[in-house]
Amino acid sequence: MKRILLLVLLLVAVAGGYYYFNSLKTGPDYALLQAAAATQTHDLAKFERYVDVSSVTSHLVDDVASQSAILTALVPGGGLALRGGLSLLKPQLAKAARNEVQRYVETGSLEEAQAAAPKRLVNLSFLGLAGRVVGPDSQFKGIKYTTDKGSEALVGLEFSQPRYDTTMVVEVQLLKQPDGHWQAKQITNAGELAMGIARLEKQKLVK
Repeated sequence: MKRILLLVLLLVAVAGGYYYFNSLKTGPDYALLQAAAATQTHDLAKFERYVDVSSVTSHLVDDVASQSAILTALVPGGGLALRGGLSLLKPQLAKAARNEVQRYVETGSLEEAQAAAPKRLVNLSFLGLAGRVVGPDSQFKGIKYTTDKGSEALVGLEFSQPRYDTTMVVEVQLLKQPDGHWQAKQITNAGELAMGIARLEKQKLVK
């Protein structure tokens, strides 16, 4: 009887391990790891399988454009954008951001990515802005949390930010696609992060 019980427990453990392993291979965390790996191999097709670049950059434009303090504090010419009417600039900014991201994945060069972006009224580099949140000295600390709500998931990615002696959590929204893989659609706290950086930068200058 004890042997049968041990065998059942062993089978349950094996089945549980198999399920966990496969959930990692198909879950939202796995999708982000694959997207990160694609940037290392400069595989744009693979990156875009796991990241909806148009959706992410479009949301970024909306989030940043809605925060006038961000444009004024962090972006050269931000005040000009506000006076010029952001509603007219959004399509241009979204296209520039999309081109930047795609070129960066292809080349791994921030300079080439920024050069590839079309000329626009506001000197706004979204990769440059992202660099304020996750700088060159930053390190990936791990996955802070994962909230899976069926076909939608939120994943918090924690990074160190040595410049301000703190950490930042980037929250990514992913949606499950018809074939079962997950795809990043939005950075949900982009505006909050940018405002936090603007505040920290101001404090640093005061000191």
